[in-house]
Amino acid sequence: MSGEFDDIVGRLEGISEELADLAISRLRDSIDAGGHELPVDEKIITRARRAVEKAIHLLDPPEQF
Repeated sequence: MSGEFDDIVGRLEGISEELADLAISRLRDSIDAGGHELPVDEKIITRARRAVEKAIHLLDPPEQF
């Protein structure tokens, strides 16, 4: 399976980075607005990013020795 999913894994890694940036942006916006609680959508975005990370690990497992 090595390399079979490289293109998909690469796109998923990009999506993961975009989601992380979006979550950070939501947190900054909340802080700038004087918020004292985490924005609800930031939690949803973070959960989505974790799911994407899980997919990356499933499609690109570490090399077996």
